[in-house]
Parts: sequence; structure tokens; C-alpha cells
Amino acid sequence: MPDTSKEMQASAPACCAAHMGESSATDIASACETHAESTSANDTTSACETYAESTPAKDALAASSPAVSASATSQASHAPEYAVEVNDVTMVFNMASEQLNSLKEYFIKLVKRELFFKEFYALDHVSFKVKKGEVMGLVGTNGSGKSTMLKVIAGVLEPTSGSVSVRGSIAPLIELGAGFDLELTARENIFLNGALLGHDRAFMQEHLDSIVDFAELADFLDMPMKNYSSGMVARIAFAIATVVEPDILIVDETLSVGDVFFQEKCERRIQSFIDSGNVTVLFVSHSIEQVERLCTRAAWIEKGQLRMVDEVEAVCRAYREQFG
Repeated sequence: MPDTSKEMQASAPACCAAHMGESSATDIASACETHAESTSANDTTSACETYAESTPAKDALAASSPAVSASATSQASHAPEYAVEVNDVTMVFNMASEQLNSLKEYFIKLVKRELFFKEFYALDHVSFKVKKGEVMGLVGTNGSGKSTMLKVIAGVLEPTSGSVSVRGSIAPLIELGAGFDLELTARENIFLNGALLGHDRAFMQEHLDSIVDFAELADFLDMPMKNYSSGMVARIAFAIATVVEPDILIVDETLSVGDVFFQEKCERRIQSFIDSGNVTVLFVSHSIEQVERLCTRAAWIEKGQLRMVDEVEAVCRAYREQFG
């Protein structure tokens, strides 16, 4: 018996052929073959139109598809945009079970298979999200994993498991002196650190005066930075990182080494970023009062585990009660 489905697809009008593409081959062959045996080719169009009208469920599905698609698109467009997404991040460090004072001792232990390590979980399945323009504070006792979390977000460390999604450029103030060569002068380090942040020499030259003015170190600009105090290094680092509005600003206890007047100056600049609504800030400080002043939400990390993520007042209150 000839393949009537293919013959009908070849000879039927466009409207019937289109419907054939939407219907199953078996149903089309059965309907159109029966009609072909009893009617002329000119009546085939009528038969196929009749068959098309007899499939309201598929027509309803086709009609509703644009509405469903539009609804899904609308929901996607109204979904909150997250600047940072931390998904089930775990960070494990290997700690030697004993102290080895030389490379020779290390290889001897390695050959004898006496080299053992203990696993230390700096972060243990931590997950949270930060919306664009939000100011998130990280609180916790020393050694709880706050700085490690910021290094993972900044891309300095790769997590053992889990993932981090970051949308936008990052200006990290994680470790004092990071990105500086202390043998160079402050002027030279401004260009060096700017290059590490992705700014070219022309850009840094254009903003040099504003950086120096904010740091208030014009008299020491050509002095090697090895002679700077920690507070002076913090001034230069903060001025460079915030010379323009970054997408994401990471501040890890950097302000704690500066004097109280410079801390207030830095807070005002951070507040200006917050007011613009364009900068996402991740802020770590052991000053709970400072976290409450600057942040809108907070995450409490204790011994590598996420204890709580909520509005900053609720988190800070729970954190204080731990020691109350």
C-alpha cells in the first residue's frame, strides 16, 4: 500500500500541510486516506479543514502558547537581579598534622607515607544572595570564615565545592597592602594598583589628583610605601578602589586601621555609593555599630557555617545575644 501520508503532504494545500505538521502522521494518514478514496482531489482541502476543526485541544494549546510565553517572560523580567550569588560553597584547607622544618623532612615523610593532613572547613555549605545596590554586612567571631568568603567572591580563592556568580566589576579591599609593591613610591603604586583593577595609565593620570586629595598624602607621594604606616596604606588603597563607582565594593576590615576622622570620610563615600543605588557593597567589620550604620542586610557566619541571613537589626541582635 503506498504511503498516502507523504502523497497528501505533497499534494494538499498549504493550510492542510501546515496542519499535518502539527498532527501525528498516523491520524493524518487515516483521515486523509479515507477521504481520498471516496472524493476527488479538489475535495481534499475540505476534508483536511474539517479534520483541523476537529482538534480543538491542539488549537487551544497553540492559542494559549503565546500567552504562556508572555507570562513567563513577564515573570523573568520582574525577577530580582542579584549582583552576587553564593551557592552551597565549601572551602577546605589541608593542615599538616605535624610541623616540618625542612624540605628534606617533607620528602622523607612523603616517601615513607607518613605525611598526614587534617581537613579544616573554613566554609561549610554556605549559600546567600545579594541584590544589586544592596549593602550586605558579614559578622562573626575571628576565624569564622568571613574573609575567606570575601576572597572566594573576589576570585582570589577557588572554592572546594559550590559556585559563586558575580555580575559586575569588583573593587576589593580585602588585605592591607594587597596589590602594592612596598619598595615603590606611593605615586608608582597608584598606577600599579590601578592597572590591577583594570584602569589604564591615562585613566589613572586623569584621576591622580583626586586620589591624592582624598588620601590626604600629597606630602608623602614620592616616599617608598615601606615607610608608610598601616593607616596610610589603607588611605591610598581606599582612595584608588573608590576613585570611580564600582559595581561591587568589597571592604574587609580595612577601615579599622585608619583614624576616626578618615573612617568617617570613608563611610561618607560608601554612603554616597549606597544612595546612588548602583553599587553593591559587601562589608566586614568587628564593629557591630558600624555594620548597623552602613548595612541594610547581614549574614552571620560562625565557624564556617551560615547561622543567619536577615535584616541587619535582626542579625546584629542575635549576634549580640550570643555573648549576652
